[in-house]
Amino acid sequence: MTTPKNLLILMSDEHNPKVMGCAGHGIIQTPNLDALAARGTRFTAAYTTCPICVPARASFATGRYVHQEGYWDNADGYEGAIPSWHHQLRERGHEVVSIGKLHFRGAPGDDHGFSQEIVPMHIIDAIGDVKGLVRDDIPMRKGGDKMAKYAGPGESPYTVYDRDIAARAQIWLHEAAKKEHDKPWVLFVSFVAPHFPLTAPPEWYYEYADRELPLPKQYAKSERPEHPYLTDYARVVDYDTHFKGPEDVRRAIAGYYGLVSAMDENVGKVLRALEKSGLGQSTRVVYTSDHGDNVGARGLWGKSTFYEESAGVPVIVRGDDIPAGATRDTPVSHVDFYPWIFECVGAPVPDDGHPGRSLGDLARGTAPAKAVVSEYHAISSTGAAFMLRDGRWKYLHYVNYRPQLYDLEADPEELRDVAGDPANAAVLVACRKRLYEFCDPEEVDRRAKRRQAELLARYGGREAALARGDLGFTPAPGTRAEID
Repeated sequence: MTTPKNLLILMSDEHNPKVMGCAGHGIIQTPNLDALAARGTRFTAAYTTCPICVPARASFATGRYVHQEGYWDNADGYEGAIPSWHHQLRERGHEVVSIGKLHFRGAPGDDHGFSQEIVPMHIIDAIGDVKGLVRDDIPMRKGGDKMAKYAGPGESPYTVYDRDIAARAQIWLHEAAKKEHDKPWVLFVSFVAPHFPLTAPPEWYYEYADRELPLPKQYAKSERPEHPYLTDYARVVDYDTHFKGPEDVRRAIAGYYGLVSAMDENVGKVLRALEKSGLGQSTRVVYTSDHGDNVGARGLWGKSTFYEESAGVPVIVRGDDIPAGATRDTPVSHVDFYPWIFECVGAPVPDDGHPGRSLGDLARGTAPAKAVVSEYHAISSTGAAFMLRDGRWKYLHYVNYRPQLYDLEADPEELRDVAGDPANAAVLVACRKRLYEFCDPEEVDRRAKRRQAELLARYGGREAALARGDLGFTPAPGTRAEID
């Protein structure tokens, strides 16, 4: 029986799960996440439900896969229509507070379910990136030069915002310790780093820039994998064409690493405040990210693919009922947070058809392993794309293109697509059948495009969407991002 306790959820944005010291990375400095992992359980095969921000965060809120909840892209923000775990816990008398990035719709009158939202970031103008609604004859996006151009030492609105988030979280914890709570609370602290722009605080940037960083794997053009889905992404989101040589690439990697370490520093501030406030023993902690980042691997930057760097996420859980210093290789998904959050605070788990298993049971090894899925219906994709992770196999299914298959036991770095190997024909059939047990990809594709066409018409049609321009990244509260 799980003892009811408070819950602190720490989320970052775009954190490649390989880029942590506790994950075996030989360069990055993440002492606070490493310490959290030493006191808890780290999952080594954890996945987002969608490798792009807005749908991923809607899924995290509702505990459902994207094809179940229907928030498809970065112009379709969660508005509270489907009850979230925050709605339901608030209704049961729990204090449920968010600090930082939510990336929900954020229109006047929207109720996202929190008792309080502190300095929230939502999609711009409550409509977000409408150009991503265009799913055929997709033009190249502008602003791809920002990935390379902004990489380097300095401050951006995001690094300033993240420090404010950390400060407000520390204040909230110290003040919460002085109050009586009838029921356990949940605090959701959500940072933006290491999301681009790759402008990192100088003290962290130069920890990495002043060394000879290795180039990403399969970065040479002759080594890059060929698949039409990847070709579409690289053409529409042309980040890599703006890197003129190895020094540009290393500058971007140093920026990304610097942002990861800066985020880790902020995590450490919040965790120290938890202990100093006296709440450490009465609070469980979990860390994750909404999705990962390719960081130049295979010539790809940003997210939107199903490689481990992009669709994988870090997940670290700490609590007195969670094994310490343990790792679990059972595939898990963000949907598995949903039932566990209720269990943590002693609330009944809703019987609402959610597909998740308890993250706590998975950490303790008492839940059976099963397959998980991720999916993509957004920027650069002409048709629905799906990932199935089932044991050692990662199966990628495209409505418009041939499938891919990776044996992560034999090839953990995903250097070889073995879908064309006749020896794996039966595996392909079995994986496809397993995916269809989750959903019908063609039906989901039609449903997503129907919703996107409706939104596109509401916002003035294709030409109006293209005229609006490209949103490189959502502005932090109090700022306004340039739309090219």
